[in-house]
Amino acid sequence: MEQQLVKDVKTKVTRPNTKWQRAKKVIKKDWQLYSLLVLPVIYFVIFKYGPMFGNIIAFRRFVPGGSIIGEEWVGLTYFNMLLQDPTFFLVLKNTLVLGLLLLIVTFPAPIIFALLLNEVKNRGFKRFVQTVSYLPHFFSMVVVAGIVLELVSVNGAINNVVEFFTGNRYPFIQMPEWFRTIFLSSELWQTTGWGAILYLAALTGINDELYEAAKIDGANRWKQTLHITIPGILPTIVVLFILNIGNFLQVGFEKVLLLYNPLTYETADVISTYVYRIGIQSASFSYGTAIGLFESIIGLILVFGANFMSRKITDNSLW
Repeated sequence: MEQQLVKDVKTKVTRPNTKWQRAKKVIKKDWQLYSLLVLPVIYFVIFKYGPMFGNIIAFRRFVPGGSIIGEEWVGLTYFNMLLQDPTFFLVLKNTLVLGLLLLIVTFPAPIIFALLLNEVKNRGFKRFVQTVSYLPHFFSMVVVAGIVLELVSVNGAINNVVEFFTGNRYPFIQMPEWFRTIFLSSELWQTTGWGAILYLAALTGINDELYEAAKIDGANRWKQTLHITIPGILPTIVVLFILNIGNFLQVGFEKVLLLYNPLTYETADVISTYVYRIGIQSASFSYGTAIGLFESIIGLILVFGANFMSRKITDNSLW
């Protein structure tokens, strides 16, 4: 009896440390593998989690040259300014429209491209198409913007074609109604090939026996794609869709900044470029931080919402 009591007491004393001891034992056993995590963890702490501390100046009045955490608490003053700023609602509308168009147009494009490429049987032609489609991804954003601006300029190649059919030339890059078309077209050109890589990798994981069984049952290529190929890559589609939702409000900050100009602010100005102008160019750091924090919170809500809906509808989710 006495021995049992001693055993119970020892168990109660050691129980809170059981998980830690188990984790310590596992880390000690595979320390070479866990040591590979050191640099990524340091990177995330310094460049991802550390800067989050700077969000505090969205609630404090920051004066350049003063305290790094601001001079005084002002509560939700900058968020009230945000809700009373008519320019903010214009950039919010532009961001939502551009983000939605990107999801509708550029998200399905790599899936369709991968499905079409998967049907190509000539390996040489397939590799050539893949190489050509991947190439724009490796171009610098400045180079991409330069190519786009050159193509749509008044003396550019597109205007040469337009003049041939209509007899007129148009300053497309200075026309607000053409900005979204130009932006979406350049995104399709730059991202479709590279985005198809993950789907092509997922396609190689589908069991060939499923296709053989479908052929025996009389299924044609369309029915095989519909009932085998698409369900086979559905988890990949869901994961990438949720990740795209997370970037819904960012809509390619660098490209927008390089392509837009004051004449196209009406349709081109988005939240991230507005934050840049307010926070950096106008030196309103606290107000710019409040806008950026608002954008981040909305993005976080969208990611959680998309993950929840995906889990309910398709049984696939990011977590």
